Amino acid sequence: MAKRYRGKSLKKLPSKGRGTCPICGKTRIKLLYPYKREGKQLLNVCKNCRDK
Repeated sequence: MAKRYRGKSLKKLPSKGRGTCPICGKTRIKLLYPYKREGKQLLNVCKNCRDK
C-alpha cells in the first residue's frame, strides 16, 4: 500500500530541505538533522555529519 503523505513536510521547507552541508561541504544534500557545535548556533547538517 502506498504512503501518500511521505515527504510532505519537506516540500514546505525552502529548497525542499536541500542545501550545502556546513561541515562536509557536500552540495544539494538534505539538511535535516540539528547539530550544535561548541556553543555556537544550531546548524542543520546532513545524515553523514550528524554524529561527528
